[in-house]
Amino acid sequence: MKKWRDNFKKWFINHSDMPADVIMDLPRITMVGQLHIYIENHKGVISFSNEELRLSMKQGQLQIIGKDFVLKAILPEEILLEGFIQKVQFLEDKRELI
Repeated sequence: MKKWRDNFKKWFINHSDMPADVIMDLPRITMVGQLHIYIENHKGVISFSNEELRLSMKQGQLQIIGKDFVLKAILPEEILLEGFIQKVQFLEDKRELI
């Protein structure tokens, strides 16, 4: 059933004017150089320090590594992080692979 749903979503994206991130519940990430990152459609903050931010996503996690992090804005599904960003990576949720 999941494969049918995924195929339908892909078909719908190709045949509609709606953005893929809206239909597939994907995160939208906007970076300004290495100074700011704005993330929409996250599912919550897992951890935060001045050197790492880890967010829960629909599929896995998003990890941001750097220095001097400050959360400038945090809303239920949006976050604005400021600091020196060195690395942004998606981490797979091992539970979903089983």
